[in-house]
Amino acid sequence: MQPCIPRLARMKSLLRLCVAALVLTSPTLAPAQNEANRLTFDVAAIRLSRAPDRNGGIKALPGGNGYTAQNIPVKLMISLMYRVPMSQISGGPEWLDSERYNIEAKVDRSYSIDDLHVMFQNLLVDRFNLKFHIDIKEGPVYALTLDTPDSKMKVNDSPQDFRIPMNFDSDGVVGIRVPMPYFCWWLGQQLQSSKRPVINLTGLDKNYDFKLSFAPELPPDVSKETLSPELRDRPSLFDAVKQQLGLKLTPQRGPVEHYIIDHIDRPSDN
Repeated sequence: MQPCIPRLARMKSLLRLCVAALVLTSPTLAPAQNEANRLTFDVAAIRLSRAPDRNGGIKALPGGNGYTAQNIPVKLMISLMYRVPMSQISGGPEWLDSERYNIEAKVDRSYSIDDLHVMFQNLLVDRFNLKFHIDIKEGPVYALTLDTPDSKMKVNDSPQDFRIPMNFDSDGVVGIRVPMPYFCWWLGQQLQSSKRPVINLTGLDKNYDFKLSFAPELPPDVSKETLSPELRDRPSLFDAVKQQLGLKLTPQRGPVEHYIIDHIDRPSDN
């Protein structure tokens, strides 16, 4: 029989192991590729967006043969392609956040979503001359763990359909075929004001369907009274994750990746 370890101590031990693993395996700009098998889009059109508002979207094409972005800042592109909250990206010029771009990138056949993300990483390198380094330090994080013996999320074993995994509707958020790395990135985006990334310690490694209804996290200087009565009545994100998904977010200390931009240019002409 294994010795009984208090749950908090076990979580801290796991987080320390994560720190060591990340220091040993922290990624560079993209997975190692030689020129012969380097994954790139066949064609990519990049244009500065002239849209008067901040509405936009970024997603893989339905057939897995490309990627589209409409009215999206480059900092958000980096955040999504490397699964790092924007609060952990620093350096670079002001336009990284303020200017928005439209991108239409295509390849001649279907690829996996991971391959498409590598292609997009290489597009950022080739067309924006992106260079950065990663600094990993121990800092405040949220540990995502199981609160019940099993999660309340439904396993989805269907083939990749290239849809955006999580979308807001009138009742909250609907997740379809959501992988845990994406969910942790999404949670980190919702909790950016705390500047704590979310580390997956659930042991869950499949894709999941779920619904999540919660009141949005507000900055400290914004009153909850500014929300509509319907939103005010919803649980906090922390309570919703626990009650509706069977998971728990616990503040801890652990590995925090800081992506530091060393160089980036506005995109080259098509």
